[in-house]
Amino acid sequence: MPASLNEQELLQFIINQTKLDPKQIQLVLKHEKTFMDKAEQKGSREIDIDDVIDYIVGRPDVKLSELAVDTILETEMSYLMKNGLAGYMD
Repeated sequence: MPASLNEQELLQFIINQTKLDPKQIQLVLKHEKTFMDKAEQKGSREIDIDDVIDYIVGRPDVKLSELAVDTILETEMSYLMKNGLAGYMD
């Protein structure tokens, strides 16, 4: 049985790794979830990370660069993979 996602632990991991504003990190994760939920409703199976980043950077409340958003998402993926909650498709 895979481990379950501990959102507070994930947030703290990203904060520790990136040293970015916790409120902005939370916004990025919230917008990422919204994007993924919409994609899932449309039946999308493959999601391009660049599309996710463009979507998040385009939100008016996100005050981070594309690089910062990409760093947050990559750090999130590192956490998820480390905890057996995600992996990359071949």
